[in-house]
Amino acid sequence: MKVGVAKEIAPGERRVALVPESIEKLRAAGMSVFVERGAGVEAAFPDSAYVEAGARIVATPALYSNCDVILRINRPTPTETKHAHAGQVIIGMLAPLLDPAAMAEFAESNLTTVSLDAIPRTLSRAQGMDALSSQANVAGYKAVLVAAEAFGRYFPLLTTSAGTAKPANVLILGIGVAGLQAIATARRLGAQVKAYDVRPETKEQAESLGAQFVTLKSAIDGAGEGGYARALTAEEQATQQTELNQIIGSQDVVITTAQVPGRRPPVLVTAEAVEAMRAGSIIVDMAASELGGNCELSRPGKMVLTSNGVQIHAPLNLPASMPTGASLFYSRNISNLLLNFVKNGELQFDFKDEITAATVITFGGKVIQEAAKKLLQPAKRGGAKA
Repeated sequence: MKVGVAKEIAPGERRVALVPESIEKLRAAGMSVFVERGAGVEAAFPDSAYVEAGARIVATPALYSNCDVILRINRPTPTETKHAHAGQVIIGMLAPLLDPAAMAEFAESNLTTVSLDAIPRTLSRAQGMDALSSQANVAGYKAVLVAAEAFGRYFPLLTTSAGTAKPANVLILGIGVAGLQAIATARRLGAQVKAYDVRPETKEQAESLGAQFVTLKSAIDGAGEGGYARALTAEEQATQQTELNQIIGSQDVVITTAQVPGRRPPVLVTAEAVEAMRAGSIIVDMAASELGGNCELSRPGKMVLTSNGVQIHAPLNLPASMPTGASLFYSRNISNLLLNFVKNGELQFDFKDEITAATVITFGGKVIQEAAKKLLQPAKRGGAKA
């Protein structure tokens, strides 16, 4: 079986789907590995490193024409898809819930597509394949560094001959993988950290890392399926927001991480809350995308300086800003998922297996993943995409 590693061409994307250290494991399972020329350069993995690990370097057309499986980070563009051939398997972070029409096009091209962002995160044996968690870890770490660099004062308590600097007050909104890593990183930098999540079971996790868990008087339970938070009702959001605004206004740094899969992120930091913050305060909105963000004033991919001197950062792809470390984690995830499908040196999709049923989006010319199928019909009728 021939496995290809595609070079990412999305703006700002510097990661690579497979790093040289993972090649030996795939070769041991009977696979030959082909790498698109320059695929790992931005992540500090030159072509020579892949050759030394036993891979072959090829041009784009040869990659797609020769390989049975293509490994990548992002969904292929229409230009890249033209190189693919019927029956080929494409594995990556395909975001099927955000663009079901694209999934329908893959099916029409008879491509088998597998999406790492559909991994069942609560399944213990899938943890080594969980790219969402590995990349969220990177993002949570980097978000704190972005905030620390932008903040005009120190994060830790600092005593000098010129006097004492108070530690920064940092609030983390959303205690998932990214939020927990943000708490740990901010604590390592010496900040005083508070954290909030609508899921009460996250309290113990936050406190174990040294954060003070914020308990609202309304005490809304927002636990949802699959380890995610559910979408709150309008009434619940209003109740939560009134209390949160008071807390946000007293913080030096606010880092938001709250997302609901396939839906607009909840607004946790309103314009009113930003107005109450002091000049020089920093907001890093990790949920910002074309769907919206956790901060009402965020502008995806940009830094906004408000009239009262608050900086609002809305980075779009934090893992790509740490390409070497992020690629190492992702490579292990995608290798583990690929090997889950390999039996006797061949790809075999057993749809009775929970991981296969969740991650294989298109197969045999059809969209088969249930969540994507449900969204496909309105997309075909001209309805809005998820």
